[in-house]
Amino acid sequence: MQKSLFLKAQGSTPRNKIWDFLIVHQEYDYSMKDIAKFAGVGYTTLKKIWKDFENNHLVVNTRNVGKAKMYKLNVDNSVVQKFTDFYWSVIDSKINEQNVVSKAEHKCASKAKIVAE
Repeated sequence: MQKSLFLKAQGSTPRNKIWDFLIVHQEYDYSMKDIAKFAGVGYTTLKKIWKDFENNHLVVNTRNVGKAKMYKLNVDNSVVQKFTDFYWSVIDSKINEQNVVSKAEHKCASKAKIVAE
């Protein structure tokens, strides 16, 4: 699985992986088992972190499917809103850095071509 720009910038910790998954897929609900799988963290690790997410109302239980509880990011929570803003600002920053590097590489390649001619 390829790391997101957020994980490359902020570190690929289990908590960051969970945030990354929940923010990108915030319009859908998932079971804890699926969150662990798709976020790339162990289920036991998720259970330890999940208590904090639930206690701080960062996630909401949307429905039950059989024995599985389905959860999604609580977009009405102010902490979630601020972290989501931070998440996307990190992504924007990394994209801008890549564009600057790309433009600089293009200029160097153009200059090298001119010198070679």
